[in-house]
Amino acid sequence: MPKITFKLQNGEAKTVDAPLGLSVLEVAHKNAVSLEGACEGSLACSTCHVIIDPAFYDMLTPATEGEEDMLDLAFGLTHTSRLGCQIKMTDALDGLVVSVPSATRNMMVDKK
Repeated sequence: MPKITFKLQNGEAKTVDAPLGLSVLEVAHKNAVSLEGACEGSLACSTCHVIIDPAFYDMLTPATEGEEDMLDLAFGLTHTSRLGCQIKMTDALDGLVVSVPSATRNMMVDKK
């Protein structure tokens, strides 16, 4: 089974099993990794923003225009930023390393 290593906000690394077909966001939630996903993977926010290790970035399917639009709202955007909900695990991504940013920007929160 493929594995993902999450580099957490506190500097620790957590390596977990990543079943084929699940998104990085789903794998994070199944393994108690703090990755928000406020829109539950519907591509309506940027709270599942992760930073992909450069060694893996070119292996990913290119981001869609919709994902690029949401990434523009992400906190701490980098040239290897992606949304965890849009990355599906494959055998080729075994060993994927992603960093969880230190903060998120949740535009879905009702501001009263």
